[in-house]
Amino acid sequence: MIRIGILGKIGSGKSYIAKNFGFPVFNADKEVAKIYRKDKKIFNKLNKILPKHIHTFPINKDEITNAILSNKNNLKKIIKIIHEEIRKKIKLFLKKNKNKKIVILDIPLLLENKINNKRDILIFVDSKKSEIDKRLVKRKGFNPKLINKFKKIQLTPYYKKKKSHFIIKNNFNKNSIKHAIKKILNEIL
Repeated sequence: MIRIGILGKIGSGKSYIAKNFGFPVFNADKEVAKIYRKDKKIFNKLNKILPKHIHTFPINKDEITNAILSNKNNLKKIIKIIHEEIRKKIKLFLKKNKNKKIVILDIPLLLENKINNKRDILIFVDSKKSEIDKRLVKRKGFNPKLINKFKKIQLTPYYKKKKSHFIIKNNFNKNSIKHAIKKILNEIL
């Protein structure tokens, strides 16, 4: 099984690119949203370490946002709990898809949290800052302060590009994306 890790800035179109490969995708953001909606055990853990902020189940995203913005250490606490659960879900995903030729890992902190392995093929999604900004503003629950907190814990785009085997220029044009993906698949298969 070939594991492809998708890297890029927040809002660069990583999930869109991941979907267009046509192989099973592990989307960490969707998994986190499910955890917040359905996992009472995680709610209890978060409530225990952040009782002033987390008190609603299903977990309310606004409570998470307020916790992160009120104290810089809260983000680390949340990540520690959530990523432990995400790692379990990745293992299940990989086991379920063990007979697939390729799987796609759409995990925002793939390198930062050392979730990747040495054999992973890394692809950096490169997008213009103006395009990213336009897309971020349209996101539901957009909060520039929160985005900046997440940017601070991410490795630099320069570093991620250097670590990547391929770079896809995302101009948000479906045909050019399909072409770039086809070219990569021809090289790795």
